[in-house]
Amino acid sequence: MKKSFVWYGIFFVIAIIYPHFVDPSWVDIGTTFALYSVVALSQDIVLGKAGMFDMGHATFFGIGAYTAAILNTTYNIPIMYTIPIAIALSALFGIIISWPIIHLRGDYLLVATIGFNIIFYQALQNNVFGLTGGPNGIFGIGTPMIFGINIASQKAIYYFAWLILLVTMLIIYNIDKSKLGRAFHYLRESEIAAESFGVNKRFYKVLAFALGAGLASLAGVIFAVQYAAVSPETFNFTQSVLFFTIVIVGGPSSIPGILLGTFVMFVVPQFFREFATARYFVFGIAMILTMILRPQGIWPVKFGKLPKYIFRKS
Repeated sequence: MKKSFVWYGIFFVIAIIYPHFVDPSWVDIGTTFALYSVVALSQDIVLGKAGMFDMGHATFFGIGAYTAAILNTTYNIPIMYTIPIAIALSALFGIIISWPIIHLRGDYLLVATIGFNIIFYQALQNNVFGLTGGPNGIFGIGTPMIFGINIASQKAIYYFAWLILLVTMLIIYNIDKSKLGRAFHYLRESEIAAESFGVNKRFYKVLAFALGAGLASLAGVIFAVQYAAVSPETFNFTQSVLFFTIVIVGGPSSIPGILLGTFVMFVVPQFFREFATARYFVFGIAMILTMILRPQGIWPVKFGKLPKYIFRKS
């Protein structure tokens, strides 16, 4: 058995017993940790694996949350039925917004994605089509039913969130081991080399956005269930910065790195909640120290580079 599977097993065993030893506020933090990890892993498909800057990923997180909230509270559609709709809608939105900007590189792509996040946030704030509830958001979101079991209690939602994290990690692991993962890796290392291998650059880049959007949307639905409410502030640009930072600090393309990054950037500041806004000093200090001491991330991924002969001049 691989050593990494043993560590993942220990990680999930700790996650299973965790809610029985902490107070309710920390159960909530554990639930949010699982959901933020899912969003960060989805961001990593675009940023870490395909090598494209995306600073508007909270948009897809928000599309999932608001799709579930609107369908459930306005049209009385059960939460479980809203999940595939939210994933499909978010993936479609990812394709639509990425298609015209996919040729942009580096800073230009980053700025374009910031623009989409700002537009999304303003649409929510201004109660577009009378559906988003404006600045107050939407309240009274229902709970999912699975095989007749109502996922309503705090611990039930916690375990549901961790199940979603486990499924996401399996999806990411299989992407890494597949032809799709290799195509993303080649794109990140060198677009020219990737095209020489027959990788359709535009197709795989748009696909990376669609996959990332769909997974982020899934986490958004459970996030809406966790708080039984959604509001625009949760999906603004600052939130996108957090997800972007988690990937960079933890280690792009590294599952354990991103879990560790989520812990450092989200959970550690919670220990300093009593100091109100001062806890963001911890956030900032952690970012600076990590970039100085571990520029490749706290837990960088290890895999081979493209062969040097590809770049050698003939």
